[in-house]
Amino acid sequence: MTHNRLLAGVLSLLIFTASASASDAVYVDLEQENVANFINEMVRSHKFDRDALSAVLARAEIKAAIIEKISTPAERSLTWGEYRKIFITKERINAGTMFWRDNKPMLERIALESGVPVEILVGIIGVETYYGRITGKDRVIDALATLAFEYPPRSTFFRKELMQFLILAREEELDPAVPMGSYAGAMGRPQFMPSSFRSYAVDSTGDGKRDIWNNWADVAGSIANYFLAHRWRIGEEVVAQATLGSSWQGPVPKPANTLKATDSVQSLTRKGVLFMTDLTAERDGQLLTYEGDDGIEHWVGFHNFFVITKYNRSVMYALAVHQLGQQISSKVNTDAS
Repeated sequence: MTHNRLLAGVLSLLIFTASASASDAVYVDLEQENVANFINEMVRSHKFDRDALSAVLARAEIKAAIIEKISTPAERSLTWGEYRKIFITKERINAGTMFWRDNKPMLERIALESGVPVEILVGIIGVETYYGRITGKDRVIDALATLAFEYPPRSTFFRKELMQFLILAREEELDPAVPMGSYAGAMGRPQFMPSSFRSYAVDSTGDGKRDIWNNWADVAGSIANYFLAHRWRIGEEVVAQATLGSSWQGPVPKPANTLKATDSVQSLTRKGVLFMTDLTAERDGQLLTYEGDDGIEHWVGFHNFFVITKYNRSVMYALAVHQLGQQISSKVNTDAS
């Protein structure tokens, strides 16, 4: 199928669904070829009951608004200056400070056990869900079914996530029609995709459940476990602000969503990038450029910075998590003194 035909299919769905009234919801068509093939695979490979699975999918709603949102994420349409204003606010810093205070023993226990600092844990939760205030208004089954069956550009990915969601619902004894999440199917307070839930969610309280919707210890423990699984380096720096020195050659780099370090502390220094770090010369580093409110900003991201981008593949996201966590940490320490 050509790219134009893919876009035409998406536009057709948007136009059709937008014309329907609120009472004329569009549900998954069990006779649609890709849906029928999905059901067959789930029955054959994962031993699902055909009738029960068909009943679940038949109640999943196809929503054009979901496709519209995923087609225009903030990371693609905003500058760093605009993006930062969403997450680094006085209100969110205050909320994070209160969250830290209210959960201090639990957060410090998980940080001590995992080596992932409290400021990273609170930074992630603050950016993802504003400390549980914004966890998504869509049923996970609706989001994943819409994107698996009606969004060809990423249908392969979301088909796998729908499969993972149905398996985890069976494993965790959840009604698949109940969990709520984001328009992309991210779930709970840490906004885990279903595959991440099955791989990284943990029971931090010993109650036999991995509850990322209601249990803050499970939320923080699961985030820490995710970071450890993606090779977080205990005690290492995340990022350092930088400038281009007089020995820098060539044009000023443009903002780009670079998700891998290709240089080292030593090689960047030799190129004329000026920054401060306690990391040794051979440690990974990458020059990053952002468009801030006051012009171009340069930063050097180290290994742990790119671990944060595993959570969300955006350098703006990673810097927002870091800065929010740092500002909350500073306020907690200042208030305590």
